[in-house]
Amino acid sequence: MTAVTISDIEAAAVRIRGAVRRTPLLRVAPAVGLALPCDLVLKLENLQLAGSFKARGAANTALSLSREQLANGVITASGGNHGLGVAAAAKAAGVPASIHVPVSAAPAKIATMRRFGAEVIVEGDVWDDANQLALARVEAEGKVYVHPFAQPSVIAGQGTVGLEILADMPDVETVVLAIGGGGLISGVATALKARRPGIRVIGVEPEGAPTLRRSVDAGELVTLDRIATKAPTLAPRRSAQINLDIIRETVDDIVLVSDPEMYEAAAWLWNELGIGTELAAAAGMAALFNGRFPVRADERVCVVICGAGVDGFAQPG
Repeated sequence: MTAVTISDIEAAAVRIRGAVRRTPLLRVAPAVGLALPCDLVLKLENLQLAGSFKARGAANTALSLSREQLANGVITASGGNHGLGVAAAAKAAGVPASIHVPVSAAPAKIATMRRFGAEVIVEGDVWDDANQLALARVEAEGKVYVHPFAQPSVIAGQGTVGLEILADMPDVETVVLAIGGGGLISGVATALKARRPGIRVIGVEPEGAPTLRRSVDAGELVTLDRIATKAPTLAPRRSAQINLDIIRETVDDIVLVSDPEMYEAAAWLWNELGIGTELAAAAGMAALFNGRFPVRADERVCVVICGAGVDGFAQPG
């Protein structure tokens, strides 16, 4: 039995209605000179409040807590998007937020967190380092810790993406999602499999941060020795047991893509569709375009574009 159920996700959808945006689906017509490998639709979470799906889990968590619980504020660690979601939710609730981010976090996202009124501490090479610093402050300062991917209320909030896909595309056959810590795919896969068990769910990780691919293969949580990707929001060295358990039960496959393939996919999204994404948000398209999983020409595929940003255009020379 998983720690997050379809009932939790349905309750989250009711709770956050009006606090986040219901993002659209975009059907992709074949581009000039490019034959798409399938019937492709994009779920545009880059249009979400604060620029990514993370606003859903943050809002569900904040709205699940009492004013007394929130009195001392909230604290978290983030590669970028989760921090934006928590900062936005805290601002809406009128409580202080403290966000720890690694030095790899995008400067534009740090600036936006600060514009939302959050305290932002930039320290640590990767998310795991920043998270240890955040956890050290929780008990001492009485703040509520909001985990970016391993908290049931966060997973349930992210799962509302799956409910919206099913409502707008009831005949979807395959859903493709980028994986960082695993919160998004845990929630979405739970929702999809509960409603339509036959839907195929594909997760995508960078070759330089295959945290959950290796954990699934090993049958237990694996901590990576090093991270070698330019996509900071897909780069925890270790996931969590709740995510691994859900993913092993509900996700059909996890495939890997390279940073250059993500950069190429990000460029395609911008040049063909005018969609500006962070590098992580192009991972699903990279996997599709590079044949990491088989698809039929008529297969109904939904790729979740998980976040906005500019680092998808910052490919090193």
